[in-house]
Amino acid sequence: MTDSARDTPPDRLSNDPRSPFYGADLLERGIGIRFNGVERNNVEEYCISEGWVRVQAGRALDRRGMPMTMKVKGNVEAWFLDSAGEAETPAD
Repeated sequence: MTDSARDTPPDRLSNDPRSPFYGADLLERGIGIRFNGVERNNVEEYCISEGWVRVQAGRALDRRGMPMTMKVKGNVEAWFLDSAGEAETPAD
């Protein structure tokens, strides 16, 4: 895999282990998300190509005890965080 492919996060990623878009190894690296120009740290799932993020909807839980989420549409940018926890600047 080339360096550019390793430094580009996937188009869609979820932090729910039950999701087909879950990637534990990618989440361990750390993902930074900028949604509509604001960095967010409460994103449960994102899709860059479709332009949405899924965030928790308050403290409500579904019937399985998982947090309720809502899909919000807008401009999504994602990048990997480096090992020190500092954000690498995303490519514009």
